[in-house]
Amino acid sequence: MNILNLFKKTPKEQPPQEAQDTSAASELEIYSGMRVEVTTFDGRLLFVAKLLGLHEDKAELHQYSETAITLKEGEEALHVRIRGYSDRERKAVYLEGRITPQPKHIWQVEELTVARIGNDRAFFRLDTDLDATATMFSGLLMGERPCKMLNISVGGACIRSENRYHEGDKFLLKVRLLEDRPESAMFCQVLRVIEKEGQPNEYGCRFLELAEDDQDKILENIFAAQRKKRGTS
Repeated sequence: MNILNLFKKTPKEQPPQEAQDTSAASELEIYSGMRVEVTTFDGRLLFVAKLLGLHEDKAELHQYSETAITLKEGEEALHVRIRGYSDRERKAVYLEGRITPQPKHIWQVEELTVARIGNDRAFFRLDTDLDATATMFSGLLMGERPCKMLNISVGGACIRSENRYHEGDKFLLKVRLLEDRPESAMFCQVLRVIEKEGQPNEYGCRFLELAEDDQDKILENIFAAQRKKRGTS
């Protein structure tokens, strides 16, 4: 054997295409059940839906809200953006795909791909500054007390209060996110105290024991409020 051959660089072995495809399919399957907002590429909202039945690069969108489009069966598929929040990964997920209508408010998705995954939870955080109440069931602050909810996300909220809370304190937070929506109630725990000189303290809180339906409702309200701020219905 020529000793020089020992020092030659060998091309990096690539995994088989089949293995790559399987990995991509598995990556998509973890987003099954995610509540998403479907928009055009210019940002126009189409509808809110739940992403289900993921298989390879195909899925279904089970529509929640009314749709702004009148695409008929047999027409060319519409290229859309799909955004949601993965509670499993605690990250925002941005997908793209082509959709066609099916009966019973279901949309078939094909050529589904992950555009990007980000830590930008702020994209799903809504600045609110709304009147709210915090109810403790024990301790010196037992009972319902007024507060301001400064913002809310799918994982928690930030409040401002004249009352002094401590890390680990738990209370029931009640707020009406939109005038035409019922009041929301979330069980919270204080994670951090933000002291403000000469002003009431702010408290970063996380939601506890939040059921999937409640998470969906919060995200739906966040989507609705964001659309209202953008001036879209």
